Amino acid sequence: MTHELTASGLASASSNTSTSGVWWRDAVIYQVYVRSFADGDGDGVGDLRGVRERLPHLARLGVDAVWLTPFYVSPQADGGYDVADYRAVDPLFGDLSDADDLVRAAHALGLRVIVDVVPNHTSEQHPWFREALSAGPGSPARERYLFRPGRGADGAQPPNDWESVFGGPAWTRVPDGDWYLHLFAPEQPDLNWEHPEVAAEFASVLRFWLDLGVDGFRIDVAHGMVKAPGLPDIGRGAQATLIGTEPLPFFDQDGVHEIHRSWRRLLDSYGGERIGVAEAWAPTSERLALYVRPDELHQAFNFRFLNCPWDPAAMRTVIDESLAATASVGAPTTWVLSNHDVVRHVTRYGGGARGLARARAAALLMLALPGSAYVYQGEELGLPEVTDLPDGARRDPAFRRGRIPRQAGPAVEAGGGAAGAVGEVGAEAAGQDGLRDGCRIPLPWSGEEPPYGFGGGGSWLPQPADWAGLSVAAQTGDPHSTLELYRAALELRRAMPGLGAPEAGHPAADAGATDAGLSGAAPGAREPGAPGPGTALLPGMEWLPAPEGVLLFTRPGFACTLNTRAEPVELPSPGRPVLSSAPVRTDGRTVLLPADSCTWWAI
Repeated sequence: MTHELTASGLASASSNTSTSGVWWRDAVIYQVYVRSFADGDGDGVGDLRGVRERLPHLARLGVDAVWLTPFYVSPQADGGYDVADYRAVDPLFGDLSDADDLVRAAHALGLRVIVDVVPNHTSEQHPWFREALSAGPGSPARERYLFRPGRGADGAQPPNDWESVFGGPAWTRVPDGDWYLHLFAPEQPDLNWEHPEVAAEFASVLRFWLDLGVDGFRIDVAHGMVKAPGLPDIGRGAQATLIGTEPLPFFDQDGVHEIHRSWRRLLDSYGGERIGVAEAWAPTSERLALYVRPDELHQAFNFRFLNCPWDPAAMRTVIDESLAATASVGAPTTWVLSNHDVVRHVTRYGGGARGLARARAAALLMLALPGSAYVYQGEELGLPEVTDLPDGARRDPAFRRGRIPRQAGPAVEAGGGAAGAVGEVGAEAAGQDGLRDGCRIPLPWSGEEPPYGFGGGGSWLPQPADWAGLSVAAQTGDPHSTLELYRAALELRRAMPGLGAPEAGHPAADAGATDAGLSGAAPGAREPGAPGPGTALLPGMEWLPAPEGVLLFTRPGFACTLNTRAEPVELPSPGRPVLSSAPVRTDGRTVLLPADSCTWWAI
């Protein structure tokens, strides 16, 4: 038979509530890049009114919460991650009443709302920094930031050898001779978190938005804020290539954890399970797990999964190590494939039809894993990266500062994750390459030509001329579309009791019973060095033997197969197919898995 993708005939899905009883432990959270989601006032830029008007799309998609990128008052030097007023909405996006209306409308649809907070740095236009500049060297106003005298003759050299993630030195000299630290753009001066006023101010900011009704915060550069005592030299260049791979004196210092503990206490003082989500890079999975200890934050983005190549051994290693690290502190793992700072995974996985096939399969893999998952706007439409934007259209601050050579490895950016991830497109950016605009193109909603229903005033970044078939309207009702695949997957994720919740399930079956159930699987199918057949990852989840290039795991009443090979693979049928990223042929005894595909099975 051929299993067609369809959302019909599924078990009745529940309302927008977690199967685990604690909503965030298995939530699917949708990231809205506000300026590119929907334009409600016709000026070509997305805004809060546009988001509110399009919330029914997210409710129908089946997500649990919405994460909004910064909409605060900002000069927009880095897409709003340079905040001048943390308690006000920038007129570009509306006003405070629009934020209040959005939160109320989302709650009415059963959607929670998470907003960004940017604690590592402010805008250079923030009142504190303007006061610091005018006050002069040695003034108390400068103690809120990291001002230092220079080195060498007349202090003409930066205080140390730290580099900005956006390229160039991490220090800028002001006319009176002092230097200030900015790990990102010069317009984003780093705060001094040893100053008590800084901690008090951000506690007040969090309370302001919690009182308005938001359900939590995504914490930008949650591994920043605290720097090593004395601000020591690193002694080597290309420092952005080291982020997330080696200890660094400006990231992942132990002192950040006390900040997060204080914020957890604040969040817990409010009802409704308000959460904190860490955008954090750490050298190991174990270091990352420290951010989600029981008295710290609730979630931390799993960028190792995002950066994983299309390789079954690498995927299994990342999954195993991620689950083990978070389980050691009693936290769920948080999975993510794309965000507003990385090359979209359709393109990372090779682009074109093959990249789309792999992206669809990766989405089903992600949504089948225990824990919480994040969906970046447009990935439910199968949008590719736009790689041919004219230079004059680009807004990424790193583009203006000059490009950093591309090398393999992760990179951290203000406001998000890696600059790229390794895949069949070759070695990706190890630092900021200035090309993040390609994943931020405004969404296509309907129509045959730009702006595809985005709004009445064009779009702030140009949309491709061939996106009409990728719009929400064009894909709605098409059982083969990526949009309907996501809708069906999220509906099934709620309806099948073995999916979603990290603790859902039963003790793992013994290895002998597992092997008997898959008699006929290729001998020696597991990857060299991988755990053996019937290996339990968590109670209720285990890997089973599978042919080379195929991953197979089970959860209660459920199995997932991923074929990473470029050709179909035959194996014994794990059960009844309920959803697949490509048509599956099975006679009930064996199944022919399509190339680059993922299939869900009821067992």
